[in-house]
Parts: sequence; structure tokens; C-alpha cells
Amino acid sequence: MEAPKRAFTVHIEGRVQRLGYRRIILEAAQELEIQGYVRNEPDGSIMAHAQGREDRLKEFLAKIKAPPPPITVRRFEETPATLDPSIKHFQIIYGPLGEELQEGFGAMQSEFGDYRQEFRGFLGEFRDYRQEFRDYRQEFRGFVGEFRDYRQEFRGFAERTDQSFKVLDQKYGEISLRLSQLLESFQKEALETRMDLKRSVDRLSDLVDQFITRQQRKTKPSGKQPRKD
Repeated sequence: MEAPKRAFTVHIEGRVQRLGYRRIILEAAQELEIQGYVRNEPDGSIMAHAQGREDRLKEFLAKIKAPPPPITVRRFEETPATLDPSIKHFQIIYGPLGEELQEGFGAMQSEFGDYRQEFRGFLGEFRDYRQEFRDYRQEFRGFVGEFRDYRQEFRGFAERTDQSFKVLDQKYGEISLRLSQLLESFQKEALETRMDLKRSVDRLSDLVDQFITRQQRKTKPSGKQPRKD
């Protein structure tokens, strides 16, 4: 069974013309499948005829009764009307060209005013981001200073490491020189057999290995905390 239909004539007074109010009424009617029309009246008010299913018509009237700013409704009068089967859609009945041009310019001016207000809000937000950017820039400067400290520390570490390698090279160079001198001395002065000489050289090599091992243990950190008496 099809839902019952009703019709109303609506008379709206207030700040309602040249603000795009008729377009809002048209879009609400199309959304809710309401048939009828809307037009501007010479006294500055708006008149609309609306008909459709009773539940949707009720929703339509409630929606257009509370339009968004800057539209201001001072009086909203609903009068029951006769259904007109010849009306199949909802439309805006336009007035003379001059009035419609004023209507369009007024609607654009109103919308521009809203965007201008919104832009002011974004301007304030931009100022907040600008202050936040300054804070980040200051923090970045702190990181740059810290990076310079680490770079200086790295240079000191590199210099100490290079010096340590020089010391080790000097020590092991002295060991090699002494070993060569000893071998030459053994070759010149040894009276032992070749087997004895080989055992002596092996013993000497063991001593050198032990010496190097002890040196490495001394230079390698133990990882233990010194004992406090």
C-alpha cells in the first residue's frame, strides 16, 4: 500500500533572499523526493509549495526550517494545500533577470564571507605552525652543536688509536730487530748441532709468542671494575 501524500504551502520571512536559500530548499526536496516549487516574493520573503509522502514531507519541512548561517528565519508558516498531480518534480521559479543576478551575486558574497572567516582560522593555525617550526629549528641547532661535539670526540679517538698503532709497531719492530740479531749471532757463534739450533730457535719463538700475548693482554680492557678497599 502506497504511503499517503500531503501538500503544504510554506511562507518564510527573515533574511532569506540573495543567500542561496532557494538552492538549499531545492536540494533538500530532491534528496527526499518532494515535488513542488519555490520562489522569491516581492516583499523579500520566500514561498514554497511542497507535496509528497507524509513522513518525508515532515522531514523536509524540519530541514528547511533550520538553514545554515547567514540565512536567518524569523517566521516559518505552514499552510495545508491541495495536492497537484501535475507536479512531478521540484523546481525553482525564477524571477526577472535583474533580480536573479542580484540573487546570484548575493549568494556568492555570502559564501565568500564564510570562506574568508574560514581563511582567518587557517591563518591563526598557520601562525601556530610557524611558532612550532621555530621551536624545531632551535632544537635542530642543539642537535648540530651535539653533532660537533661527537665529531670532535671522534677526532680525538682517531688520534689516540693512530698513536697506539704507532707504539705497537715500534714495539714489534724492536722485537723483530732483536730476533734477527739473535739469529745472526746464533748462526755465527753456535757450536751446537743443527738440531740443537732448531730447538733453540723454536724456544725463542715460543718466548716471542708469550711476550706478544702478554702485551696484548695488557692493552686489552679487562671489563672488570677496580676493587675498592
